[in-house]
Amino acid sequence: MKSAYELAMERLEESDPSGNPSLTDEQKAKLAEIDQVFQGKIAEREIFLKQKLEDALVAQNLEEMEQIQAQIGSERARLEEEREDEKNRLRES
Repeated sequence: MKSAYELAMERLEESDPSGNPSLTDEQKAKLAEIDQVFQGKIAEREIFLKQKLEDALVAQNLEEMEQIQAQIGSERARLEEEREDEKNRLRES
């Protein structure tokens, strides 16, 4: 038995079959690789910035802590956006 979501997706595909072409196995593998690469980049930046955050905490520098926390959020958002852009370029090719 199909879920309501699956039925809706089938109806959507029927109404616009060119809207979401199927991906090849090679494209799926490349998408997974892109995810892995960017997960690594995000983890690397977070580790680096969290070390800086701990240093600011030890120094009791609240202003620097707030700046670092904001930087962590912006770096994550930037990298996630880059990942999605790269994945979309792959899907379109």
